[in-house]
Amino acid sequence: MTLQHFGQSLALLTDLYQLTMGYGYWKQGMARQSAVFHLTFRKPPFGGQYAVACGAESAVEYLSRLQFDPSDVDYLASLTGADGKPLFEPGYLEELARLEFTCDVDVIPDGTPVFPHEPLIRVSGPLLQAQLVETPLLNLVNFQTLVATKAARVCRAAGSGSVLEFGLRRAQGIDGGLSASRAAFVGGCAATSNVLAGKLFGIPVRGTHAHSWVMAFDDELEAFRAYAEAMPNNSLFLVDTYDTLEGVRKAAAIGQELRANGHRLLGIRLDSGDLGDLSRGARRILDEAGFPDATIVASNDLDEHSIDRLLSEQAAITVWGVGTKLATCYDQPALGGVYKLAAIRVDESSPWRPAIKLSEQPIKTSNPTPQQVRRVFRDGLIVGDIIHTHGAPPVDGTCVLANGAHHFLEGDDAVDLLQPAMRAGRVVSPPEPLTATRDRCRRLLQQLPAEVLSLHDPAPLPVGLAPSLHELKQRLIQQSESDKTQQDLP
Repeated sequence: MTLQHFGQSLALLTDLYQLTMGYGYWKQGMARQSAVFHLTFRKPPFGGQYAVACGAESAVEYLSRLQFDPSDVDYLASLTGADGKPLFEPGYLEELARLEFTCDVDVIPDGTPVFPHEPLIRVSGPLLQAQLVETPLLNLVNFQTLVATKAARVCRAAGSGSVLEFGLRRAQGIDGGLSASRAAFVGGCAATSNVLAGKLFGIPVRGTHAHSWVMAFDDELEAFRAYAEAMPNNSLFLVDTYDTLEGVRKAAAIGQELRANGHRLLGIRLDSGDLGDLSRGARRILDEAGFPDATIVASNDLDEHSIDRLLSEQAAITVWGVGTKLATCYDQPALGGVYKLAAIRVDESSPWRPAIKLSEQPIKTSNPTPQQVRRVFRDGLIVGDIIHTHGAPPVDGTCVLANGAHHFLEGDDAVDLLQPAMRAGRVVSPPEPLTATRDRCRRLLQQLPAEVLSLHDPAPLPVGLAPSLHELKQRLIQQSESDKTQQDLP
């Protein structure tokens, strides 16, 4: 949902600990120290090797509107601690009431294929502000990235066929449905059944009738004829209410009546049973009746794997209605994105102190310092990414992979992925049409090696740290281990 449609301040769309940390920073005199945070994810979803970045535009819209209104401040003033006394001092609440977002924000544009540990968003500015926006940014980016990735996988499985997003009825709430429709379109879906998403985002909308239409009439032929009379320019019939192939024959009969009146049968939809076998039977019936161009649409709990299987069985389906498993990301309902501090300094004239989050699980150890991502191309194809310190671009194509191996990316072109979105809290890159975002996704996915996109045993794209960043990270890890050893000494 575009955020203005909520009709109220969204400053409290956050976890309480963001506000308690902010209070602590304020009490310690740290609120205005400069900080850099990165939003990343640790593991590609759905057993794949990539994700499609999505939600950054929504995040920038949120940040551009960030302000605590009087009702927000009054609510926070009502909160109490374990002793029954106010949780926050009036001075801190006054600070929030005056808060104006002044951070710099850089984003990887929506629709861009991305990989683990790459910063999708970099927020640079006062520590208090940069901390407060952690939860809403993760909320806006995690889900949309997940759905856009799922949509890209489904659309790739569908090949030359079209995918329609049908998930609103099963989506997690109003905004879950709207966000899913937006992200699914970015990921490659051709249209949505969600009419409000069509209005808000300019996404094409599609739909005809449900089983209840057929059941409301005495027989199926009468139902199809009545629908054709009501909507002769939208006649695609759901044929599986009673007997699927018999329903196709009746749809074909109404198609002849449509043709006689100067209209045409758009096609039929299958929503149950053996979709492969039924689609082949339906195709024969339609072709024999003189409707070789009539579309066969399939729905019924589809995802990339079932579509891939059906096409391998020569199913005669060219349009796929994908609902529950797309809009809810049924097989992996969370991306697991994180937002970590990477550097901090007392003021603009001080050097950055790199910050690192350590873990016994290497995948959870964060990367320090402000970062940028350099994408390397060869002959128009993506060969790999290098995560490097912002302002210190790689001297060559060498990167250090997660396993510690040095890898050379041989390319003839390179671009930096993080692009300016806000400077001093002001938007510097206006929103683009969603069709342009979708086109970017399609174009960049075509530039990835096929083995990275494969649904079956996909291969990882080489993505690693610039040697200098890798060395800094190792030095910080070793320093932490040395400090711990010193602390443990008697």
